[in-house]
Amino acid sequence: MEEKIEQTYLYDFYGELLNEHQRRIYEDFVCNDLSLAEIAEQEGISRQGVHDMVRRCTRTLEGYESKLHLVSRFLSTRQKVMRISELAQGFRKEQEAAVMEEIQRISNQILEEL
Repeated sequence: MEEKIEQTYLYDFYGELLNEHQRRIYEDFVCNDLSLAEIAEQEGISRQGVHDMVRRCTRTLEGYESKLHLVSRFLSTRQKVMRISELAQGFRKEQEAAVMEEIQRISNQILEEL
């Protein structure tokens, strides 16, 4: 997965666990796509300080993910729901029992994960 997208998911799921200062800097860098220099000027700290803060926040958020796995579960469930949608569209065209069995199998997997 692309690094910025991964950072965005991590922030979406665990960003509230960062303190306000960390959240503001990380959000500006990841979500608002500001440069290190822009954030440094805005926050009144060095560019290196911003860089270190972003790296530290990323490691912290990755640590939460390694323990809780919320992002990976979300992505897995999303992929399965997309597959169900594809199968349902195919079912409308083909009306096959095999399609219904596949939908049922994937649905059961999602329910087990929840």
